[in-house]
Amino acid sequence: MARVDVTETGNGGAQGQRTGSRVRSVVDRWRDDPGIWRRGLLLAGCAMLVTLLMIFHAEIPNAIGNLGSLTETFLPWLGVLVVVIAAAALLRRSATALIAALLPGVVWLNLFGGLVTDKSGSGGDLMVVTHNVNADNPDPEGTARQVAGSGADIVALEELKPGMVPVYEQALADTYPYHSVQGTVGLWSKYPMSGSRPVDIRLGWTRAMRATVTAPKGEVAVYVAHLPSVRVKLNAGFTANQRDDSADALGEAIAREDLDKVILLGDLNGTMNDRSLNAVTSQMRSTQGAAGDGMGFSWPAAFPLARIDQIMVKGVEPVASWTLPETDSDHLPIAARVTL
Repeated sequence: MARVDVTETGNGGAQGQRTGSRVRSVVDRWRDDPGIWRRGLLLAGCAMLVTLLMIFHAEIPNAIGNLGSLTETFLPWLGVLVVVIAAAALLRRSATALIAALLPGVVWLNLFGGLVTDKSGSGGDLMVVTHNVNADNPDPEGTARQVAGSGADIVALEELKPGMVPVYEQALADTYPYHSVQGTVGLWSKYPMSGSRPVDIRLGWTRAMRATVTAPKGEVAVYVAHLPSVRVKLNAGFTANQRDDSADALGEAIAREDLDKVILLGDLNGTMNDRSLNAVTSQMRSTQGAAGDGMGFSWPAAFPLARIDQIMVKGVEPVASWTLPETDSDHLPIAARVTL
């Protein structure tokens, strides 16, 4: 038995020696390469450009095609470019590019490193869910039952097609005795609701609402909103003027709210980084940023690229935030638990 142990230890030591030998060989090859500092200057320049984009994204003007908002919408994905630059630097055997790639890597970690860790906790007084169900959802009843099966106390649905509202109402009736539908958005609750009314977000039709939910730990004002969609057009850039105007109106409505505890649920068609949502984001916290596990991207459902669906709070403490399994919508449902 002793001989077996010695043999295994010897094999492990030999493998370690071979690995160390390979590393030394690579280091020696790089050290003896006269072009190691001259190659990869273009890659180093790209690394500097990515760094500047992340540091000064707020300075990118929106005057031309809302370029600033477009950059901020997909800002976390600049981390992919950092990885690509670092990999290319290794292939090119460029010490200059590899060192330059460290800078945007550090900046990215400073901006988004906190989002990739799990900050969720246990407990909470209230579980809330929001879901853009998609007007063309082929199975509205199945989607409603799937969302209800999450165990949420409060459910907000957006993009409700008028003809399909009775389907959602029937599917959710057993779980949620209280509900209100205003235009194309609706709110379902296990607890009594009052003061349900539309919120004017300057569209000419109703895509936002507000209600008071009387939960066991007290009253909370719940807003549901579906801000206008944005488009990326070759001749016009990132068209978001209508969305931006509606965001300002929603922010004004929330600022006038009398209750101290406020929850906003909805599809805002924008991320927390997008400056055009400042009227809302400046006065509320994102549950994902405060208590989420990962980035929490919600759209498109097949391959999520951005978190444009939001759960935000004011006067309420987030405990956990996460995405729910895919439904027949093009958005993922998102959930959060909060302490009142």
